[in-house]
Amino acid sequence: MRLLDLGFSTPEENLAMDEAILDAVALGNAPATLRFWECPVRFVVLGSAQTLRKEVNEEHCAADGVPILRRCTAGGCVLQGPGSLNYALMLPYAEFPETADLHQSYCFILHRMSEALASLGVAARHEGVCDLAVSGLKVSGNAQRRKRHAFLHHGTLLYRADHEGMARCLREPQDRPDYRGKRSHRDFVGELSPTPEALRAAVSQVFSAEQVSSAPTQDEVDAMRRLVTEKYATVEWTHRR
Repeated sequence: MRLLDLGFSTPEENLAMDEAILDAVALGNAPATLRFWECPVRFVVLGSAQTLRKEVNEEHCAADGVPILRRCTAGGCVLQGPGSLNYALMLPYAEFPETADLHQSYCFILHRMSEALASLGVAARHEGVCDLAVSGLKVSGNAQRRKRHAFLHHGTLLYRADHEGMARCLREPQDRPDYRGKRSHRDFVGELSPTPEALRAAVSQVFSAEQVSSAPTQDEVDAMRRLVTEKYATVEWTHRR
């Protein structure tokens, strides 16, 4: 599996790169890929189908200078930025038949993620549809976008939680997994103890990724730039709902 340890300075570029790689893998122009990235600035990101006004405190985001974006995958609204290491898997179904079914794909990937964390002494459980939790506290939220021949699965590995930022920027969600109960963001979201470097190494190992990071192709970079301009940086996309 190709390894891309590749982050960009803006949220738009980071979100667009995941989609650009997915498109390349789905067309057979790139191999199965594991990407890591962490954005140097805070931002709020909505799931593709969420309604912005129901999920985000826009007034507080504006006052704090926190941009609001929308990703191409489903799932819930989260606060991203320093302390949130992202991993993204772009996998063709033909090479990973366990992932052809949506539910089974979450079980397959999150089981491997639990194995990665266990190798670092962290006992994580698959909770709800798409979370990993440690002692009942969410440390990883995950989401997918599925195309005909391949899919994108990406998630956070939270090693430093910005509870104050979550409380200011995010509204308490209406759609909650059962294990969350009535807990607020502060009482529900935990942190992982391993370093980002240790997390990268453990996840790379369980997915048998290359030991040395590659560079994206020029086509992938060009596609990322187009997606930033035509989609991720536009008001129409962010405010579509």
